[in-house]
Amino acid sequence: MKSDWNNQNRFRGWHDAPLSAAGEEEAREAGRALAREGLEFDAVYTSVLKRAIKTAWICMEQLDQMWLPVANAWQLNERHYGALTGLDKQETVAKAGAEQVAIWGRSYDNPPPPVDVDSPYFPGNDRRYRGVDPARLPRTESLELTLRRVLPYWESDIRPAVQAGRRVLIAAHGNSLRALVKHLDSIADDVIPTVNIPTGVPLVYRLRADFTPVPSAQAIAPLSGRHLGDPEASSRSRALEVAERLAARVLYLMT
Repeated sequence: MKSDWNNQNRFRGWHDAPLSAAGEEEAREAGRALAREGLEFDAVYTSVLKRAIKTAWICMEQLDQMWLPVANAWQLNERHYGALTGLDKQETVAKAGAEQVAIWGRSYDNPPPPVDVDSPYFPGNDRRYRGVDPARLPRTESLELTLRRVLPYWESDIRPAVQAGRRVLIAAHGNSLRALVKHLDSIADDVIPTVNIPTGVPLVYRLRADFTPVPSAQAIAPLSGRHLGDPEASSRSRALEVAERLAARVLYLMT
């Protein structure tokens, strides 16, 4: 979802930027799209960053399912942009060059320069991560490193819930969700940099018993998931067949 730092064109990462007014409206429309489908959930997973948390809350409100249990996990945080955090993107391009910024921003395995441990952007200086071993907290991340923290949480917490038949909603961030769909769809390292997950558009995955995804006719390759509506016009949605919805393990992803 769009935050205030989107409006300011700054690198956000783990900085706890609030949702912008546009981001809140995106979240409301996403919740309405889920409600129009008649979707019901059993559990919600989100990060420890307020823009994702509020997105989850707004969607739950639109669904009239505010009572759902919510698990907040730092492992679902956005990618950490290291020393780029807080910098103006255009100014960074002017200083470092467009090619270098593109490598930092979109490549799979090239992280930006790290933040210093005394930086306010190092998570070890934030009390919400006080119970986490500082050695596990990133000073910078590529998408590859983001996947390394998302995947263990998927395996230990979310996958068992889905396997038990629970209908799961994940409200997270563009890169933590890109990491997850890379795993679900077995997307190649050289392809994932081209994959974008639009904000405010729920992405529905149906999973087989072996947790391979069932490709949707409305999927945008290389993803198998189906967007609830055109990614460029999130107000439009297409209904799932009720029998299909009830019969399948279903995972809903949203950024």
